[in-house]
Amino acid sequence: QVHLVESGGGLVQPGGSLRLSCTASGNIPSSNAMGWYRQTPGPERELIAGIRSGGSTYYADSVKGRFTISRDKGKNTLYLQMNSLKPEDTGMYYCAAPEILSLHPDEWGQGTQVTVSS
Repeated sequence: QVHLVESGGGLVQPGGSLRLSCTASGNIPSSNAMGWYRQTPGPERELIAGIRSGGSTYYADSVKGRFTISRDKGKNTLYLQMNSLKPEDTGMYYCAAPEILSLHPDEWGQGTQVTVSS
């Protein structure tokens, strides 16, 4: 079983920054990718940033150039540095560890809310 705990969300003004963290524990194969997903009002969670086991990264067009994903394998922690935040970045942010980024994760953390508003 996988246990994921996200933190770092909050209220920030447009143009501001936040850094999200996700601490992972449990049976996560080292070959798995990890990713950050965003859910706005609605059922879908969109992959916005991912990092593969080899270190290569993926970013959705909506966050490219503003967000940076990183991973500390020794601490089993995933990060998302979010800069130049926009109101449309508002949502619940979740991390997950799918086998590969193209697969929909089976297990999720509780999420952390990010609100970008003046």
